[in-house]
Amino acid sequence: MSSIPKQQVRFRPASRVVGQQQDVWTTINEAATASPVQPIINMGQGFFGYNPPKFITDAAKEALDRVDCNQYSPTKGRPRLKKAIAKAYSPLFGRDIDPETEVTITTGANEGILSALMGFIEAGDEVVVFEPFFDQYISNIGMAGGVIRYAPLHPPKNGATEVSSAGDWSINMAEVEKAITPKTKMIILNTPHNPVGKIFSKTELQAIGDLCVKHNIIILSDEVYDRLPFIPFTRIATLSPAIAAQTLTVGSAGKNFYCTGWRVGYLMGPADLIHYVAAAHTRICFSSVSPLQEAAAVGFERAEELGFWEQSRKEMMGKVERFCAVFEELGLPYSKPEGGYFVLANFARVNLPDDYEFPAHVAERPRDFKLAWFLIMELGVAAIPPTEFYTKENMWMAEDWLRFAICKEDDVLDGAKERLRGLKKYMS
Repeated sequence: MSSIPKQQVRFRPASRVVGQQQDVWTTINEAATASPVQPIINMGQGFFGYNPPKFITDAAKEALDRVDCNQYSPTKGRPRLKKAIAKAYSPLFGRDIDPETEVTITTGANEGILSALMGFIEAGDEVVVFEPFFDQYISNIGMAGGVIRYAPLHPPKNGATEVSSAGDWSINMAEVEKAITPKTKMIILNTPHNPVGKIFSKTELQAIGDLCVKHNIIILSDEVYDRLPFIPFTRIATLSPAIAAQTLTVGSAGKNFYCTGWRVGYLMGPADLIHYVAAAHTRICFSSVSPLQEAAAVGFERAEELGFWEQSRKEMMGKVERFCAVFEELGLPYSKPEGGYFVLANFARVNLPDDYEFPAHVAERPRDFKLAWFLIMELGVAAIPPTEFYTKENMWMAEDWLRFAICKEDDVLDGAKERLRGLKKYMS
């Protein structure tokens, strides 16, 4: 959150909304505005650079002409969408999902995560989070009054010298178990992972699931990139009835259908857990956007028959190969994603000029913030410094990496590649 001069603060804000540092999004946008290289090629934030498929947008336009689609929807979501989600996911979970009691619709996946936290976490309850983490997890846990315990994903030992797989980012189960205390009530899992692109293996998921059953911990499995796996993808809720009974799975129609601005998310899980997620959602925003829920329902109803899921997956795999070719050309190691639409590249070989002037709020941050600022100001390419997604103790793990969102048109990817070739003169 950007700072406000003290003389302008007339009332003391709640601690839950006061940040100690300028957030990464403000820093990157500030640099993009100030850069002499325009227009900026934005490979930072993970929004799509192209429209949803026509069958989805047509459904949205048609919904706007219907009276019922322009009024409040039921707080748990429109029946058609819940039924479509249940039908689409039942085969994937290996059981029949009840659309009335085991699915709830939220205003984006992020609000769904907040609703899950608000539904179960009280002041002092602890939540285990893997780092690097999606930054909204942290503020959402804080909103609910929870206490965060961290377990790191360790980067590959050879990540600074050669291309590696996102699967090589590893967890140490001893560290995970150490983060658990008698106060632990929930663990947040993200697979495919943002920003790493790792798909947790069945072995890893089984170990996490067994640990949560042992300690009676709710699993909040953030699977918003579930339709973009590049390797076999296991859902933790499918591993055993005991694990399923403690798992809430988060999904995103916005991620699935290239429409992140629609803010249509959903949670699936046991009725006794979904009930309280929906109760919290009711108090946060009551209901979600009606016409876009209806359009998302059409998406789930037709995606399989139209071959959309497979087409989407293959296209994203192609974008990974297309964009990462520039890192191969430059000799910059990168972590090849197993799913999702982010790529982490290692810039240890890039030498920032000793006399380069960074603004104070960038100079005091880790090296990846300086790298990101430099790329924007000198090359006109925006990327995200991933130390924003780490605790101070573990920022060293990511200070040479940058995250690129590759969910852009091919000509945008090609333009970014051309500009990144300008790094050659700064490389050792």
